[in-house]
Amino acid sequence: MQRSRQTDVSQGVTNLVVSIEQHPHQVAAGDEARDAVTALYGREWRGLVRLAVLVIDDRQTAEDIVQEAFAQLYRRWPLKDSDKALGYLRSTVLNASRSALRRRRVARLYTPPHQAPQDSAESTAVLGEEREEVRRALQGLSTRPREVLVLRYYLDLPFDEIAELLGISPSTARATASRGLTALTKKLEELR
Repeated sequence: MQRSRQTDVSQGVTNLVVSIEQHPHQVAAGDEARDAVTALYGREWRGLVRLAVLVIDDRQTAEDIVQEAFAQLYRRWPLKDSDKALGYLRSTVLNASRSALRRRRVARLYTPPHQAPQDSAESTAVLGEEREEVRRALQGLSTRPREVLVLRYYLDLPFDEIAELLGISPSTARATASRGLTALTKKLEELR
């Protein structure tokens, strides 16, 4: 296990240095920076990945974030105070993890919800019949329970909004919905 860990870290350091050396115009450091960052990478990589995973709960993204943090550190070398390199890395990893979370939240807001597969013609016909029965049963209710049920179960409005729309208290809206469901159930049984 220890041997595997050393191999992983060595491979990671090699990948980091190769990646950075592909962009020499961005790097003002030399062998000193490579040695310092390599040593820091070997000591701190696992802890920094753990920090990122605890923030974003995705190991692959966490490893990418840590890799990029080390690349940024390498590009900024020499630091004014090289003793603060670990603090710089932790701050960079934490900020990048937060940014990744923000991007995920924004992406979720703009991602359309999963579309259910199309129903068969038979299930659509049965569903249509059931909807028609419910519509007829709703028409058999008095106005107030029908309004509350439609607002609550068709428009998914909370009871506070229903109460405000209808000029009643939220507790009255809840009670009306409860009585309306009982009456609707009886009407549906009568229709079947």
